[in-house]
Amino acid sequence: MATVRKNIGEPMLCAIDFSNLHTILRSLYDEMMPLCSEMSGVAQGIAGLGALFYVAYRIWQALARAEPVDVFLLLRPFVIGFCIMFFPTVVLGTINSVMSPIVQGTAGMLEGQTLDMQKYREEKDRLEYEQMMKDPSTAYLVDDAEFDRQIDELGVTEVGTAAGMYIERGMYKMKKAISNFFRELLEMLFQAASLTIDTIRTFFLIVLAILGPISFALSVWDGFQNTLVQWICRYIQTYLWLPVADLFSTILAKIQVLMLQNDISELTNNPNVDLDGSNAAYTIFMIIGIIGYFTIPTVAGWIIQAGGMGSYNRSINNTAMTAGSWGGSIAGGVAGNVAGRAGKLLK
Repeated sequence: MATVRKNIGEPMLCAIDFSNLHTILRSLYDEMMPLCSEMSGVAQGIAGLGALFYVAYRIWQALARAEPVDVFLLLRPFVIGFCIMFFPTVVLGTINSVMSPIVQGTAGMLEGQTLDMQKYREEKDRLEYEQMMKDPSTAYLVDDAEFDRQIDELGVTEVGTAAGMYIERGMYKMKKAISNFFRELLEMLFQAASLTIDTIRTFFLIVLAILGPISFALSVWDGFQNTLVQWICRYIQTYLWLPVADLFSTILAKIQVLMLQNDISELTNNPNVDLDGSNAAYTIFMIIGIIGYFTIPTVAGWIIQAGGMGSYNRSINNTAMTAGSWGGSIAGGVAGNVAGRAGKLLK
């Protein structure tokens, strides 16, 4: 995103292409899928032995009770065996094809809000720059040419005024540098939280996909029939982490768009407005976003229930709350200390 950085000397954190890292995770999933075929042989053996006992037990039970054999129930192990033989295409291909439109829809929503946010941020920066350029008392803070012009106009006897201008310009640069540093740091941490969730999601999906044939094979055996349903529920729940994360990011982006629209309106109607409160609110929402990202597994669990995930979700939530309390206290202490020192220097 290109923002207005005219002669302010703002520092930039090391640029990281997070979108490329997410693409690598997608590629990793695709590259690991052929490993499902290697597990199909073992799964077919387990399912075949289970099918033998399954069919024999039910036929013997029907003959012992002098009842007709229910052929429909006997088809279950054969259908599961067919799914194991063509697991990557029949099972994974079907689930991914059904869930893919959800991912694409939420990704489109996030992209639209992100583009709007970039547009409004550029507009806000442009208005701030123009507002300061209109006032001679602040124009020299943001423009080198104006600063040089005002310095040249000062006489030899106005050395004190020139020194004051140099100090004020330096303080302004430092204030902007600190503000942009914390903003970019929080944005990087927000992207890092998103990458963490996506990495864990990809890892879980790969494990579920590779060991999926084994789960299907075990479901043939009596006492393990629920394994099939549990595997499908867990796979879909984990797959939904990405759409839920995109929706979460879309909501935060929309909040930022509304804040930027309000700032633009204030700059247009009130040239003397102070936007420090808006910048503080932006920081608070970024911290909330970082903490909220780790509740995504819980939200995905509300959509579809999967047994055995409750302890994991509780662990994720406890970790998020602990990290949030530490992060909030540290960020608040550091920001307050820096703001206090900067305020004293600017007075």
